[in-house]
Amino acid sequence: MTTTAGRELMPQPLLALTEDEQLFRDNIRKFAEESIKPLVKEMDERGVMDHSLVEQFHQLGLMGIEIPEQYGGGAGTFFEAILAVEELSRVDPSVGVLVDVQNTLVNNALIRWCTEEQKQRYLPRMASEWVGSYALSEAGSGSDAFALQTRAEDKGDHWLLNGQKLWITNGKESDLFIIIATVDPAAGYKGITAFIVEKSFPGFTVGKKEDKLGIRASSTTELIMDDCRVPKENLLGEVGKGYKIAIETLNEGRIGIGAQMLGLAQGAWEGAAKYAQERKQFGQPLANFQAVAFQLAQMATEITAVRLMVYNCARMKDAGIPFLKEAAMTKLYSSQIAERVASQAVEIYGGFGFTKDYPAEKFFRDSKIGSIYEGTSNMQLMTIAKLSLGGK
Repeated sequence: MTTTAGRELMPQPLLALTEDEQLFRDNIRKFAEESIKPLVKEMDERGVMDHSLVEQFHQLGLMGIEIPEQYGGGAGTFFEAILAVEELSRVDPSVGVLVDVQNTLVNNALIRWCTEEQKQRYLPRMASEWVGSYALSEAGSGSDAFALQTRAEDKGDHWLLNGQKLWITNGKESDLFIIIATVDPAAGYKGITAFIVEKSFPGFTVGKKEDKLGIRASSTTELIMDDCRVPKENLLGEVGKGYKIAIETLNEGRIGIGAQMLGLAQGAWEGAAKYAQERKQFGQPLANFQAVAFQLAQMATEITAVRLMVYNCARMKDAGIPFLKEAAMTKLYSSQIAERVASQAVEIYGGFGFTKDYPAEKFFRDSKIGSIYEGTSNMQLMTIAKLSLGGK
């Protein structure tokens, strides 16, 4: 690439961070090591997020990274939100996904689709005190996302919502929920509509909390709407345009899951590499044996490839470049590598890797969700095939 003056310019490496981005990442890493790591084991065993951490996330500005300053947010970039998710997930993917859903799903949707009055009412709270959830999935609508049955009825001066949502991340902590419902099941996707629902609205209940294999400190719940009364002004976007909100938001959210899986793989690798250098067998560290060294080298290479994909997608989003195919590829590959790296880390620890004395087994349990939520691996493959091959 050359300038008009003929001077050659080197392209900016994807892994290179600006000084501000480097400082941002380093501060989050320090916080994660000092404040989160001591709580990880207990939170995992209890299956509960430490409430004091959520308060600290708000104080540090991690819950409103992209929210404009005029609404009390950090006025940061999507890339910075991705850096935050990566660094938090390096210590605990449960924490990473809480911050991820807040920023890449809920806040992004509010910033893009809210009216000015809605922004003034909700964005300052999201930045300073509230947690948010994004509610699309139901018992009969998982990968077939728009087969949902939650119904919204126009009652003149308000909306009445009835139905049940499942697998809702942050359900126990959230004060605000973006609910995707249909105003007319016969209209198909053209009836899909989005609503901003507060936890305190009459007829709204947070139901059962799931007892999960991994990311146990992250609450996953059902939501129950039984004649839930929603003010008319809490419509998000337009009637019948909820499918557009859902699709565009999930496309960005998949980059966030890529960052979560990236951080998880990095944390698993670092633990395994440290153990391999300390653990001695046959009179020398495990890392001196070619089989182990090559395994760690392969893992490090794959993690770097994932980081390139995640960072590239985040930069594309900030630059306004279409990234649908790249996000699907990133979500697919990051989940595959996270699962593989976490599994290999357990093997490097040997018998200790199968115990809860080391973090390897938790990273392994946490990794499985990457291929499931925010679009299964098969759904990502369908998207990639369609966009790559021009098929249906």
